[in-house]
Amino acid sequence: MYRAAVMAAPGKSLEVRDYPAPEMEAGSVLLDTIFSEVCGTDVHLHHGRLAGVPYPIIPGHVSVGRISILSGEVLDVEGEALREGDVVAFLDVHESCGSCWYCLVAKASTRCPSRRVYGITYSADEGLLGGWSEAIYLKPGVKVIKLPQGLTPERYIAAGCGLPTATHALERAEVQLGDAIVVQGCGPVGLNAAVMAQLSGATQVIVVGAPKKRLEMARAVGADHIVDIEEHGPDERIAMVRELTHGRGADVTIEATGNPAAVAEGMRMTRDNGRYVVVGQYTDAGSVEINPHWDINRKHLEIRGCWGSDFSHFYRGIKVLAKHGDRFPYEGFITRVYGLEELDEALADVEKLRVVKAVVQP
Repeated sequence: MYRAAVMAAPGKSLEVRDYPAPEMEAGSVLLDTIFSEVCGTDVHLHHGRLAGVPYPIIPGHVSVGRISILSGEVLDVEGEALREGDVVAFLDVHESCGSCWYCLVAKASTRCPSRRVYGITYSADEGLLGGWSEAIYLKPGVKVIKLPQGLTPERYIAAGCGLPTATHALERAEVQLGDAIVVQGCGPVGLNAAVMAQLSGATQVIVVGAPKKRLEMARAVGADHIVDIEEHGPDERIAMVRELTHGRGADVTIEATGNPAAVAEGMRMTRDNGRYVVVGQYTDAGSVEINPHWDINRKHLEIRGCWGSDFSHFYRGIKVLAKHGDRFPYEGFITRVYGLEELDEALADVEKLRVVKAVVQP
């Protein structure tokens, strides 16, 4: 039997339940969970803000574990066989069909109608399909990556969900060498975006956010300037960014806040003919007023949405983390490690921004 934390319904306290070992299908993998994470999406799940969630669920969509059972031969993307004892991560997105218009024509598998996600769109009644559990059952076809030599489980989970999300955002941003970048938000996605912007060639990274503990971490990962939203109002923040960029504004701004009010502000922080990438509005947190003439048309502003991630972002993020992780204090993102009985507290800490990264150790 394996213990797992279950979110029975929005707003309810989590319950720890026992689950039997799964019946192993051909090509499946069973992991002993080393770490999972609590991210902002889990808070949204607890508030019932995501559509189509089949409560009860076992949350935890980004995790790392050690293979305990393999059912037949399972290969990674490089064609190498996985083995029992390997420490691996896996893409939480599963069952993208590969045959619909979005998969085949648009090359946008994040919009596939068959797409399902571990810890979010699988019911707890279907088994151990989330990371807040002592074990995770990986169905046949789940994309698994063995952690490269030198990449520890701690560093991987510290980067967490924010790593593939920021990788996707930087792909959408098309940062050029020498660009000045604003990152709105200094949570895990914003911090990863600040790292990835530097690795993409940005020579000036400005992080706008709060609270101070998160801004200090932004400085630690290499932000050239930080702007505290608790000390400066919106107009002042825009003016500060313009002053730091010779009056023009950022070449690229990446919104990673989840607050709709940040969108209009970020557009005005971006230079004429610049690019604005919205990655933080994962759920419907409300609307915001903009002036299409001044904020888009006259500025010749390019706006790009960025929702979810696919295997390429997961794979590239891990490769970059393995190569460059030593340059950044990733392990410092982890503020606290929680057991299965402490996850109500973990959700509250993430919601109230009392932690940078909350990690689950079942």
